[in-house]
Amino acid sequence: MLRAESAQASPDEAVRKEISRQRGVARVLSQTIFAGAQELEIEHNGTLYRLRKTSLGKLILTK
Repeated sequence: MLRAESAQASPDEAVRKEISRQRGVARVLSQTIFAGAQELEIEHNGTLYRLRKTSLGKLILTK
């Protein structure tokens, strides 16, 4: 899984990253996975899902 790291993370951000790491939760910036696109496809266990950004900046995952 991709993990986004910032060279100059704020103290609060560093604490959140450490908590995520301890829980075994990967964190990635949406800008990284979308790479300029509005929609992406995720294949999981042979099923294709679509993750798209709305005009209000929210995310919608559909099967």
